[in-house]
Amino acid sequence: MNDDPIVEEVRKARDEYAKQFGYDLDAICRDLQEKQQQPGRQLVSFPPKSPRSENKV
Repeated sequence: MNDDPIVEEVRKARDEYAKQFGYDLDAICRDLQEKQQQPGRQLVSFPPKSPRSENKV
């Protein structure tokens, strides 16, 4: 399998970010939630989609 440089870059960035918090998932989540509350950031939510009904012929 070929190494994808974009995937490698994303994995490296993810690892560096997680390392800042000692790989503590609770701390990472708190940081992300704080970032969502910063001025100029807009949280977008969409209504849940209803399941597609199967078209029977």
